[in-house]
Amino acid sequence: MNISEIFHSIQGEGRLVGVPSVFIRVSGCNLRCTWCDTPYASWNPEGEEMSPDLIARTIKRYRASHVVITGGEPMIFPEITELSALLGESGYHITIETAATIYHPVTCDLASISPKMANSTPFVRDSGREAARHEHLRLNRDVIQRFMDNFEHQLKFVVDAPGDLVEIEELVGSLSGVRPENVLLMPQGTTVEELRSKATWLADACMERSFRYCPRLQIELYGNTRGT
Repeated sequence: MNISEIFHSIQGEGRLVGVPSVFIRVSGCNLRCTWCDTPYASWNPEGEEMSPDLIARTIKRYRASHVVITGGEPMIFPEITELSALLGESGYHITIETAATIYHPVTCDLASISPKMANSTPFVRDSGREAARHEHLRLNRDVIQRFMDNFEHQLKFVVDAPGDLVEIEELVGSLSGVRPENVLLMPQGTTVEELRSKATWLADACMERSFRYCPRLQIELYGNTRGT
């Protein structure tokens, strides 16, 4: 697997916000979100090859019981099956963060599913050369449903503007067994100022729909920096 970084921090997003965790960030992604805040794991992937066994041994140096496998997109690597099994055998709580466009059998305690909405399509970034491919791949309802049916999960949506809520509600309504408390709305932004500018109306939208508001605590604490 191509690994961009392994680091110890706190979970800044989702149901486990604030929990100390070891993050395994794979490098490589089948999507090209215009607002991607980890281009070194997607647009311009960089990292080193590590076997699942080496990854599992490396994280033992950190004092944490929670592991987050993130990216990039972890599910583009078939080795995710072996890696997650090794981590499960070691007793870790495993969160896998995925856009849910690809499925592999995995060991997982929490599937953090982040379907990509139209606001992610890079019509302008890099002269739009990735827009058509991204638009074709960004949503796979069958894979999203399969993750939901097989794992404890959260549906985490990046929201940039109020108009995004229409598309989110359409997708949520097309899926089976969605519990509102498992739907998280997170403001798009990589600075405290950007996040706060969207916080109030997005929190109101959550209250109207019984969804959860999802902060980005890592931005509040550390800014948009690697290894956090």
